[in-house]
Amino acid sequence: MFVCSAKAFKSDQEDCEALGAVAFLVKPFEMDDFLDRLHQILGPAQAGAEPVLGVSKAMRDAEVFLMRAARVGAPLLITGETGVGKEVIARYLHALRAKPAGPFMAVNCAALPAELMESELFGHERGAFTGAQGQHLGYAERAGNGILFLDEIGDLAPKLQAKLLRLIEDRAFHRVGGERVIPFKARLVCATNVDLAQWVGTGAFREDLLYRINVLSIAVPPLRERTADIGWLMDRFYTDLAGSMETSVQGFSAVAYSAAAAHPWPGNVRELRNRIERALALTSSRWIMPFDLFPENDEATTKAMAGGLATLSQVRDDAERRQIERALTTHGRHLAKTAEALGVSRTTLWEKMKRLNLSVVESRDA
Repeated sequence: MFVCSAKAFKSDQEDCEALGAVAFLVKPFEMDDFLDRLHQILGPAQAGAEPVLGVSKAMRDAEVFLMRAARVGAPLLITGETGVGKEVIARYLHALRAKPAGPFMAVNCAALPAELMESELFGHERGAFTGAQGQHLGYAERAGNGILFLDEIGDLAPKLQAKLLRLIEDRAFHRVGGERVIPFKARLVCATNVDLAQWVGTGAFREDLLYRINVLSIAVPPLRERTADIGWLMDRFYTDLAGSMETSVQGFSAVAYSAAAAHPWPGNVRELRNRIERALALTSSRWIMPFDLFPENDEATTKAMAGGLATLSQVRDDAERRQIERALTTHGRHLAKTAEALGVSRTTLWEKMKRLNLSVVESRDA
């Protein structure tokens, strides 16, 4: 990328292009514009790369952020509703780390009783308390050079919040009942489905600890706010689940996709996977229908199949619309790249988008 002065821009543009420039900015420019432009160019460049977390802009941006975050060791806080995939985000970060990345240790702070949490987190020595018949290594020690993932960090007891703060500040800890200082080498990643800032105001969470775990942060939007991911996730889950069970199901019907897109998904991605697993196990047809996904809700079926059985033309158009939307999202709405990926000409793609009422506005860097 070249940045040219206003005076030199016209005369140097051809020379810059000959050298491989992909974009130009005229000085003076705003730094935000520069960074935004740079993000568009370097952003998912993997722009043709296979998406890992989703095809929506929010999840593609999340992938770019995590690629950058993987280069450093600062604590990361992941926020989002229950079921959005916070642990998936943490495991993706772990997969991006330089090899050997060390183990991934996940701890659900809400699942362990407070009286056991300290021992499970920091370990204990033999005889440290009644029942401690041997030495036990805690999650912090077993994480080694990997990642210590603390899910539902807001449920951590006040006493343990203080000890976690000391762990982060000293990069060391003691086992319960022990005196030897043990270095903490892992990267700390925390997750929560609550607003910790509000909890700080009520005294339920330490403000100094929030500052320590929130050096880097990423908010995962709920599934209802990234509907472009629904069909993509359905196909992913179908592939994963169908391969592990004996089933004659061929996939989802067009009306099943429509019903899923209209559902609010209060349980987010976890609910979607559970519904697909149940549908695969119980359906007696070759194609999953709305009533297979939402047996408790006849309205979903009625809404999806309003007007009777979908025609072949409607099914074909629906399938093309979803595939084009996914390809556009994957390739940053760059029409030429999208057309190439779909195996059609740019003109054909443009005509199809117009017929299917899809936006034909191309991205700024296309």
